[in-house]
Amino acid sequence: MTNDKIYSQERSISSAYIDSGLKLGIAQAVLMVQDNLTECFNMMNCDGIYYRELGFFWVFTKSKFKFFKRPHWRETIEASTFTVQNSGLRTNVNSIFKDKNGETLLVANQEACVLDIEKHRPVPLSKVPYPQDGFPEKVFTEDFEKFDVPDQDYEEVYEQVIRSSNIDMSHHLNNIEYIKFALNVFSEEYLLNYEVRELEVHYTGESKEGQTLKILRSDKAEGTYIKIKESDRSVFEMKIRF
Repeated sequence: MTNDKIYSQERSISSAYIDSGLKLGIAQAVLMVQDNLTECFNMMNCDGIYYRELGFFWVFTKSKFKFFKRPHWRETIEASTFTVQNSGLRTNVNSIFKDKNGETLLVANQEACVLDIEKHRPVPLSKVPYPQDGFPEKVFTEDFEKFDVPDQDYEEVYEQVIRSSNIDMSHHLNNIEYIKFALNVFSEEYLLNYEVRELEVHYTGESKEGQTLKILRSDKAEGTYIKIKESDRSVFEMKIRF
């Protein structure tokens, strides 16, 4: 893909990104999309490090992924990431992964906003260095869903204490760790035998080192819903379809 607002690079599927089936893992795929996004933002002088110097920080609120084929260990792919919308307070960023033959492997859409470090209030994107127009065409056109599963339909699967290795640069639980915790409701055998098709995650709160999380699950015809709660607060919700 060629456009001065598109960040593209070749990425190798290394051993750090695979699951036990030697394919790009589900959580690892989200991590690779996140890596590509941060490098895209660095190219546009709007990444988390630069914004913190200005007194702001990024918050990612929702992400949605469609998987067509997961690449195997040692494959090389082309990963492209680009902003597709700036609505004033929120932005949407698309990513697309392709194999060496140009076949689409996955597409993703991520929603984010910028907050003031001191006030924790939303900052208009016009007040920070960020693209305002001239966006590339979207590769992900589906809207985010609203998860309407009643609390009584969830069953607790396990509890997880947040440890120091789970913490990110904001001193909160890393977004990828939420996904790993959620995927633990499935056995390794299940994840090997069923191929993921869609994944949507909503980051609904913050959690910190030492807190205990409850991971809950609800199976519906349209997919499996996972909710993570800290005490009575929902901090993460996910829907996955195989």
